[in-house]
Amino acid sequence: MTQATTQLPSPKDVRDMLEELLGKDITVGDGNPPAAADLQKATVAVYIDDTNKVTGVSGMDLPLSAWIGAAIGLIPKGGAEACVEDGDLSKMVGENVREVCNIMAALLNREGTPHLRLEKESVYLPGEPAPADIQGRCVALGARLDLAVAVAGYGSGRLWISLAG
Repeated sequence: MTQATTQLPSPKDVRDMLEELLGKDITVGDGNPPAAADLQKATVAVYIDDTNKVTGVSGMDLPLSAWIGAAIGLIPKGGAEACVEDGDLSKMVGENVREVCNIMAALLNREGTPHLRLEKESVYLPGEPAPADIQGRCVALGARLDLAVAVAGYGSGRLWISLAG
């Protein structure tokens, strides 16, 4: 019996997880994949399987990173706006985003598929460029989900999940 391969979550799965996590209304729609230049100001997370093989990556542009990191920490919108204006996440917002990336691994785990987890120390915040091979996975064509995400009371941005590589 062969094990099924990891599958992408549905947009509804992403919306439901974020709504539950943030306690805010979330709107999702079709988004555009990132370009290589976008990755310099994005959060990138790396997911591995039980053999430590990189199996997936996720990412959020700087605005969505700020909105999500602030919303989960109950930080007012002004704090998130300051992060976007500065082009960098505050320490607290950055730590909050790292935790959201960890929780997002649950979106990739389904019964009968390989168990994926966030690779320790492999969340790259805006201004911390991910290694070239990981950046390549972020922009690769193939098995990917690209969403426009709006967090009520904060703002919108882009989120992507890629199993291509």
